[in-house]
Amino acid sequence: MAKLPKPLNEAEETFDLHCKTQNLCPKREFEFCPGRKWRFDFAWPKIRLAVEIEGGVHRIKDRYQRDVEKYNTATLMEWRILRFTPQMVKSGRALEVTQNMMIISGGNPL
Repeated sequence: MAKLPKPLNEAEETFDLHCKTQNLCPKREFEFCPGRKWRFDFAWPKIRLAVEIEGGVHRIKDRYQRDVEKYNTATLMEWRILRFTPQMVKSGRALEVTQNMMIISGGNPL
């Protein structure tokens, strides 16, 4: 049985909508590391690009430590990770940066 993605928070919902308007179609809650339960909020596996929308939960000390380990492991696995605040998503800056990274990464992520 396939696991359903977690419900989106407001910033994730906005980013998802922005992506849909540009036909970007990321994978949600993408597990990138076999043997670990780590997930990216949004990912384009073909070009190894991930987006994380950072919220208040990431400021918790133990969570911050786990996030650092996750991001370092992903980088060692040759993933590019873009991290955005909810304000960056709402302003459209997150989508703009993501699109620019897609161009740098070689174009069509689909």
